[in-house]
Amino acid sequence: MSTPSTPPASTTGPPRADPHPARLGAVLFVIVTAYLMVGVDSTVVNVALPDIQRDLRFSPTGLSWVLNAYTLAFGGLLLLGGRIGDIAGRRRTLTCGVLLFALSSLLGGLAGESGWLLAARALQGIGAALTAPSTLALITTNFPDGPRRHHALGVYTSMASIGASIGLILGGMLTSWASWRWALLINVPIGIGVALALPRFVAETPRHAGRFDAAGALTGTAGTTSLVYAFIRVSERGWSDTRALLGFTTAAALLAGFARVESRAGQPIMPLRLFRDRNRAGGYAGVLLLPAGMFGAFYFLTLFTQQVLGYGPLRAGFAFLPMTLALFATVRFVPRLLQRHGAKPLLLIGTTLLVAAAGWLWRLEPGDGYVTGLLGPLILMGMGVGMSFMPLNATILAGIEPRDAGAASGLLQTLQWLGGTLGLSVLVTVYGTATRHATGSPSAILTEGASRAFGVGSLVAVTALLVVAVVITGRRPKDQHGAR
Repeated sequence: MSTPSTPPASTTGPPRADPHPARLGAVLFVIVTAYLMVGVDSTVVNVALPDIQRDLRFSPTGLSWVLNAYTLAFGGLLLLGGRIGDIAGRRRTLTCGVLLFALSSLLGGLAGESGWLLAARALQGIGAALTAPSTLALITTNFPDGPRRHHALGVYTSMASIGASIGLILGGMLTSWASWRWALLINVPIGIGVALALPRFVAETPRHAGRFDAAGALTGTAGTTSLVYAFIRVSERGWSDTRALLGFTTAAALLAGFARVESRAGQPIMPLRLFRDRNRAGGYAGVLLLPAGMFGAFYFLTLFTQQVLGYGPLRAGFAFLPMTLALFATVRFVPRLLQRHGAKPLLLIGTTLLVAAAGWLWRLEPGDGYVTGLLGPLILMGMGVGMSFMPLNATILAGIEPRDAGAASGLLQTLQWLGGTLGLSVLVTVYGTATRHATGSPSAILTEGASRAFGVGSLVAVTALLVVAVVITGRRPKDQHGAR
């Protein structure tokens, strides 16, 4: 899996510098559509699980792997997907990833038995791991650093952040009005359309030829896959599960070996020089911590709306609409504020809003309705996400060398995914412990467990706020330079 170590430089020229707003808008639309397809798929089948279980005769344990097969492949292969884009060309990698995602969605939508669907979901995860890092890297290489990139990152971040809530709404609509199969089949025409549009609108990046870091790819992929698997086991069985503990031990050994390999590799899959810049290191810590609380919030709010408030799947999905609208309203102004004030003030405000949202949810009571208990925190959460994630992305990608754009993007999304998986595992464990000792009606028990989980989530948000305050400096993104 390697090419000669001293081949000619790139066979593709540098990206076209086309400043025309209409063309840049088309570029952004194609890239964001590709990523939104992946983001939506993380939740679109959630509300369809009962129908899937009935049609394909899944066992209760096996049904969870409709979600886990996708999570395991996606989270485990993100680093590898980012580096493949650096070496093979990011537009080419994105096209292959989108087509693989569309093909696997077709196979899943036509599945006649449980094993067939699980294999298709794992294949979807592989396609998503090729797609996601290349989308963010292509924004870095097609949009010059400054206002245009900040605007593109703002749109990208808003789409990435609301993908989960859009998935819940879309999944509820398709399942209620048609069939669960359309939650997968809808990706086929979208994927084909994106694949056809990519060579027309998006410039290819130079291929940074050289020796592929096979040892780093093996240890990194195996290590992150083991870590994701261990977190999945924890969320299902608790922290005393033997397989979970074995997975954590294996992951620790593999990731330690990965760090050693990367420190010596000539062209590492995850260049350690990415961490030499203080702001970038703080940004990576932020994108690990913030999703840790958010993924859990989505999970428990979905439970609360359906099992306490009595909402159906479609209405539960629409319950997240105020958060989505607040995010859109906020992110419109973030690029200009970022250019004027720099990342740190926005990050401080955004993480403070997320702390306030988690603290508000911590006080949730069984008698609270949607307006009194959920509406305010959802609006704060949307504003906090809109104010936080785009400046974090801009901080991480500011001053990045083109040869490292794919690796930097892959690491960013790997940490987001691991943070969300870690956070959900911890909060589900807190929830389980609280509900085992709670008394009262089922609604009261669920609310007690959820509020305890939100309390831990607020501590995670406070930790992220401290990282922003202490580690990230006040330098504006345009003054930051990545380590060379």
